[in-house]
Amino acid sequence: MDELREQCPWDRKQTFLSLRKLTIEETYELADELLKEDLEGIKEEVGDLLLHMVFYAKIASEQGAWDIADALNTVCDKLVERHPHIYGDVVAEDEEAVKRNWEKIKLATGKGKKTVLSGVPTALPAMVKAMRMQEKTAQFGFDWDNVEQVWDKVREEMEEFHQAETERHQEEEFGDLLFSLINYARWKGIDPETALERTNLKFRKRFEFVEQAAGERGLSDMPLSEMEGLWQRAKTEA
Repeated sequence: MDELREQCPWDRKQTFLSLRKLTIEETYELADELLKEDLEGIKEEVGDLLLHMVFYAKIASEQGAWDIADALNTVCDKLVERHPHIYGDVVAEDEEAVKRNWEKIKLATGKGKKTVLSGVPTALPAMVKAMRMQEKTAQFGFDWDNVEQVWDKVREEMEEFHQAETERHQEEEFGDLLFSLINYARWKGIDPETALERTNLKFRKRFEFVEQAAGERGLSDMPLSEMEGLWQRAKTEA
């Protein structure tokens, strides 16, 4: 990185902000490989992300702010602070206790983060953000008593969406329905973002099977009934 910043015109001109969109892209590329459970792909994308971390540290060190060692020492200190059941005398009986302690310590010590939800990045995708907000508030007891209540809420929101008449009200109720479904997924131990992405991949694979089966004829003039037949084939063959 020292050589690149000195000798490469592209690397030399990069800033925190110019790298931001590239880091987001690399993060999603890693997310894709994680979903595939491709160890070689994961290795490559982890390397790409680590390169970005070194890049940010290099820029910060050039400004006399901090270097990579400072960043790593800071996260190590944070881990020690937030694991008092390992490095202190706090008792944590299970995973839920660990997460509760983590959130309470984070709230008490976070710089400028004085609310439970202030630690949820505003730029997160909406579904991930909803899940994280629900997880965080649940650590402070703001949650349902049992999963049956959560499902009742889903059915209630579904009915309210069904009855909504104006476009704006439908949008509002649809958002409420999605939020309640994400909450139900949390209770069932399902990551809704991963679940939806698996469905996206499945849909893509099956539709591409239909396209390939159509051949040169294409899909434009194909009757829906024929496409449906190919779709059913895709469910067993693709």
